[in-house]
Amino acid sequence: MGEFDAIRPYDDSEVKAVLKRLLKDQAFLDTIIHFRFPRFAGPMGWLLKPMVARKLGREFAGIESVAALQDKVEMYVDHTIERATDGVTYTGVEQFKSGNAYLFLANHRDIVMDPAFVNYAVYHAGLPTPRIAIGDNLLQRPFVSDLMRLNKSFIVHRSISGRREKLAAWQLLSAYISHSIRNDCQSIWIAQAEGRAKDGDDRTDPAILKMFHMSRREEPFAEVIHSLNLTPVSISYEYDPCDAAKARELYIRATTGTYKKAPGEDDLSIALGITGYKGRVHINFSPPVTAYHEDTRELAAEIDRKILSGYRLFPVHYLAWEQWAEADATLQVPKASALFDAQELEQAREEWQRRLQDCPTEHRPYLIQQYATPVRNQYRVKAGLPL
Repeated sequence: MGEFDAIRPYDDSEVKAVLKRLLKDQAFLDTIIHFRFPRFAGPMGWLLKPMVARKLGREFAGIESVAALQDKVEMYVDHTIERATDGVTYTGVEQFKSGNAYLFLANHRDIVMDPAFVNYAVYHAGLPTPRIAIGDNLLQRPFVSDLMRLNKSFIVHRSISGRREKLAAWQLLSAYISHSIRNDCQSIWIAQAEGRAKDGDDRTDPAILKMFHMSRREEPFAEVIHSLNLTPVSISYEYDPCDAAKARELYIRATTGTYKKAPGEDDLSIALGITGYKGRVHINFSPPVTAYHEDTRELAAEIDRKILSGYRLFPVHYLAWEQWAEADATLQVPKASALFDAQELEQAREEWQRRLQDCPTEHRPYLIQQYATPVRNQYRVKAGLPL
C-alpha cells in the first residue's frame, strides 16, 4: 500500500473498475434517477434503474483514464453551468505556465461549485485541472467517495477526534500536497478555511498555512510556501443559491448558541448549490505569493488582501450594503447607482427584493450580512485599513 493510498484520488489504472462498481451501486442509481427523473423516482425507480445503468454503461464505455473521464464529463458540467448562471468570467489564468503546478487557496462559499468553477476556468484555459481537497464528512456514502476521487479529489480527514490522530492526518495531508506539487507536478485546490463562509466574511485560517509546512519542518516556513506556488483565488457569486439556508443557520446560531445539521442537509446543500441560480460568476487568480513571510498570521493577512481585493462585487452587494445596519459610514463606498447602469441595477433590485421577501423577517439581517460583508472587506483593503 502506498503512503497516500488512504487519501489520494484514483489513478488511471483504477478508473475502469471504479466505473463498473458505480454502475452496480443502487444508491448511486437512485440518486441519478431522483435528480434526472424526479417525477418517476418513487414508484417507477426500480424500473428505471437498469435502463439508467445500461445508458451510463454505453456512455462511459472505453473510458480508461481520469483525463478521458473529465473530457467526457465536461460537456455536462458546461451544460449545468449554462443553466444555472448568467455567464462565467475569469481573470489571471494567463499567468500560469504549462508544466508548473500551483497551490490554489480559495475563498469558500459552495461545497461543490467552488472547485468546479476553478476547474472550469483552468480546463478552458487548456491547463490540467487541479486535485481537489474534500472533507471526509461529505463522503459518507461509498458512491460519493468514488465519484469525487475519480474527479481528482483527495480526502481531508475532519471527523477524527483524537489529538494524536488529527496530527497524523494533517501530517499526511501536508506531505501529500507537497508531493503532488513538487513530485507529480499536479496542482492543488483547497479552501482557505474549514467550512463555507456563511456570513460572507472570507478569511484565511493560519492553521491551514501551518499545515502546509508540517511535513517539511526542517525547512524554513517561507521557503516551503514559496516552493508551493501558493496562489490566492477569489470566487464571486452574484447570487448564492444557499443564501436563505445560510441565513437560517446564522439566525439559529445567534439565538440558541449552536446549530445541528439535519440528516441529509449536506446533500441538499450540494444539490441546491449545483442546480440553483447564481447569476454571474467570476473567478480571479492572483499572482502566486512571492514575498517571504515567516509568520502564518502575517501571510494569512496578505492572502486575505489578495482574495478580498480580487473579489468581484455585483450590484446586489451594494444594495445589501445600503441596507446593512452594521455598515461602516466612514468607508467611502459609492452608491450602486453610481457604478451600474439603470437597467442592470433595476434587474438586481427586483431579484434582491424577491430574495428578501422569501426570507423570514427574523432571518433577513443575516441574508443582508452575507452580501454586504464583501463590500466592507474590499473597501477596507482599498483604504489600507486592518481587516
